[in-house]
Amino acid sequence: MLAIFLKSDLEIPAPLPKLFSLYLLLAIGFKGGYELEESGLNPEIAMTIAAAIFMACIVPIYSFFILKIKLDAYNAAAIAATYGSISAVTFITATSFLKALNISFGGHMVAALALMESPAIIVGIVLVRIFSNSDKKAGGFSWGEVLREAFLNGSVFLLIGSVVIGMLTGEKGWEKLHPFTQEIFYGVLAFFLLDMGMVAARRIKDLSKTGSFLIAFSVFMPVANAILGIIIAKFIGISAGNALLFAVLCASASYIAVPAAMRMTVPEANPSLYVSMALALTFPFNIIVGIPLYMNIIKAMGV
Repeated sequence: MLAIFLKSDLEIPAPLPKLFSLYLLLAIGFKGGYELEESGLNPEIAMTIAAAIFMACIVPIYSFFILKIKLDAYNAAAIAATYGSISAVTFITATSFLKALNISFGGHMVAALALMESPAIIVGIVLVRIFSNSDKKAGGFSWGEVLREAFLNGSVFLLIGSVVIGMLTGEKGWEKLHPFTQEIFYGVLAFFLLDMGMVAARRIKDLSKTGSFLIAFSVFMPVANAILGIIIAKFIGISAGNALLFAVLCASASYIAVPAAMRMTVPEANPSLYVSMALALTFPFNIIVGIPLYMNIIKAMGV
């Protein structure tokens, strides 16, 4: 962002941001598939994953209608998908928090993390196609086209396909692809965030048009989503450590996978809104305030 504000000539050549996006989607999905294959399935894991997918579907829907009060369908859907998805870095921070407190948690939660990416993207795309004016002007709405684009969209297809490949190849696949999918992950992520920061900085003034509304949404929506996640965790009877990770997944907002997908599939949406909200507001709030707050709520509710 400073590069833009200080008018530096720093830039990333046009084809590379898309390559970074595709790489991150593949790496996140592959790791989630591997973790799911390693942990296997039992009733608690199955219910946790089902609850994760449910939250990834329902959060974007009610968030969309709240956001539509102030925003058009494109931006409302992109932000809703962002908040229906997750932040891997927030999740990693929460696991470190649990380790410091000597609270155990299951490895299958990484699979839940990966599986919460795709539904939010799909729901976001469906919402755009239903409520945007572009389809109406083009001569009507087609469920077939919506579902085709939602499930066969390149970013969704790659993410789901990577999860499946991670499950099918297991330990051997993990050993083969580990240098590619994990060891260079944060290097590619750094370049991706550099590009997203410059994109956001070029359009940051747009945030001031709905500033107070979006700032309030960025703080209060994560807390509401976390509380709903904790209630579900108590209902299905998962442990306190897994409940915290589930609450964090529900409360966090994606600034990697969903922005990567939305930038490709909903170019009409303004990246400075959904990237700035997720990265500059919700992410630090969850790290500084959210994680300990959610843990205290879990203890108070006796999860």
